[in-house]
Amino acid sequence: MNLKGYSLLGVVVLMASSINAQAGFGVLNAKTADEIGKVPENHQKLNKDKPIPYGYINERDILWSKVVWEYIDLNELMNLPLYYPIDSTNVSSKRKSLFYTLLKGIKSGKIKEVYDDSFFNTKLTSREINQKLTRIDTSDYAYELINQGESNIDEFIDRVSIKSQDIEGYSIKGMWYFDKRYGELRYRLLAIAPLAPDVQLLGRDDLAIDELLPLFWVFYPDAREVLYNAYAFNSVNQRSPISFDYILNARKFTSLITREENLYGNRSISDYIQGNALFRIMESERIREEIRNKELDMWNY
Repeated sequence: MNLKGYSLLGVVVLMASSINAQAGFGVLNAKTADEIGKVPENHQKLNKDKPIPYGYINERDILWSKVVWEYIDLNELMNLPLYYPIDSTNVSSKRKSLFYTLLKGIKSGKIKEVYDDSFFNTKLTSREINQKLTRIDTSDYAYELINQGESNIDEFIDRVSIKSQDIEGYSIKGMWYFDKRYGELRYRLLAIAPLAPDVQLLGRDDLAIDELLPLFWVFYPDAREVLYNAYAFNSVNQRSPISFDYILNARKFTSLITREENLYGNRSISDYIQGNALFRIMESERIREEIRNKELDMWNY
């Protein structure tokens, strides 16, 4: 093996060590329970890497593109790594769901590009995000106490918050484009939004909840560093967890196209195919097949 081969092997070993360190390093060598999961100082430098940045795409190199919106159903088996764990009390503190990871990144200020729509027109503040996630129900008796001048009424106020188990799916927006420089069809994820029932209807048995609403839209390039350092469970090899950034960029999920950029104001499939779920799925597959065939069509002369 030449010098170049040894160098490449060394890089792979270092990357594997970095991943393994974050998968619960020190379980076999821990002398006390507090040492489990702690990364030694000589390994911490290996964990300070960042996601590989997107390369610059010259607009002249894009021969064709199409923006599509997709729905990731968390009831699908392939998408379960994005859903669990919904309760972190029985797992390692480092294991969090995708929703919790996004929410923590927003609250900590590491994710700043948060919007109310997928076109990035209205930016959301922390207060507006909290209003979408929480509901405060004040009982009639609490209002009576307020009128009487009482201030200690916390026990008569019910606070309802959207949690990880309430997230039923994700809506993603991305662009398929043909890059003539590389001669291939590529995909770039642009935005992601967790979908959940309206918090104003959550927990009310007398009201039927059918519609799922996007809680917020995150401009994905701004969230890559947070998602790169957060790991999903790998059922094939627990020693090598997979980052959320890799799952989403490599499209390790199953999804259904719900909308494409079109002449009719980017209308969704449900707008022009109503009352027939099977026809909607067929339309989604038609759009997907059209995108697949575009790469082959580019090579026809």
